[in-house]
Amino acid sequence: MRAVAGNPVTAVCGGKARQRQEIPWQQGAGGRRGSMQDANVGGRKICSRQSVETENMRTDELTRLKEMRRRMFLTAWGGGTAHLASAFSSAELFYALYERKILKIDPADPWNPNRDRLILSKGHAGLALYVFLASAGFIEEEELDTFLKPGTRLGGEPCLNGIPGVEAATGSLGHGLPMGLGIALAGRLNGQDYRTYVILGDGECQEGTVWEAVMAAHRYRLGNLTAILDCNKIQKMGFVGDTMRIDGWRDRWQSFGWQVDEIADGHDVDEICAVLSRENDPETPRLVIAHTVKGKGVSVMENNPNWHFRMPNRRELKIFMSELEITQEELEACRKHI
Repeated sequence: MRAVAGNPVTAVCGGKARQRQEIPWQQGAGGRRGSMQDANVGGRKICSRQSVETENMRTDELTRLKEMRRRMFLTAWGGGTAHLASAFSSAELFYALYERKILKIDPADPWNPNRDRLILSKGHAGLALYVFLASAGFIEEEELDTFLKPGTRLGGEPCLNGIPGVEAATGSLGHGLPMGLGIALAGRLNGQDYRTYVILGDGECQEGTVWEAVMAAHRYRLGNLTAILDCNKIQKMGFVGDTMRIDGWRDRWQSFGWQVDEIADGHDVDEICAVLSRENDPETPRLVIAHTVKGKGVSVMENNPNWHFRMPNRRELKIFMSELEITQEELEACRKHI
């Protein structure tokens, strides 16, 4: 079952049928369905229409985000494991990019040469990417049930194995930004106007290759490159500030010639869209620092370094089930796919 814009889609794993409505792809000038060429007519303020949202629509989005986290957990439960906390911390970033249409992409034409590119450099959050690719119609909902199974395309970290919407194989930290640098530079040399986005983790910024790319992006004036820092302040088994005693990301990136914007609440979709929709200098690469909470959405997991790569025990599972509104039948249905 392909998720097509405008058609309801039913989540498979979990026993109960849960339908949602796809948001049509961003319209271009004159009310036409936006093509890859006209999607940026009038500038890149793709989310400006959201400023007139009602409170009810925002409430609906909170419900939708809870459903996406719920789907992440059920997918991980079926696969047996996942980097849950890292995926949960970035949910609103993916929501803004895919559901709010920051990305200039079309699931009906996923390899269009003028599409925007998104690279998930913190590849261990691939679970979140897969769920949002399914929501946007790039892969089928049923494929989520193959996560980490033999023969699957959906591994723990994204790989270049024909998955529409996956632009780079990541997981070895520090390499996503260098690849994004090359893609952005190629677009400029080819006269294409797409934008390249790279999502990094703050712990990942201890990798030397990140800073080589930071310097090169400034050298080549890549204003079509945007790095999004999922700044949840936790890496693997500890806090970033305790590991290398590094903070002050704004000053560090600015010192290398980057434009830096900050999102005080990286779980506020309106704020994320407002910042990502701002115009920036066409010859200056940009960093957007999103201050997030690792494990956001489940109280026992939030801001807890112990949750980098593990599944809940029996006691913790009850908390997940309660806060994500998951039934025992849904859990059992996921494990039937194993």
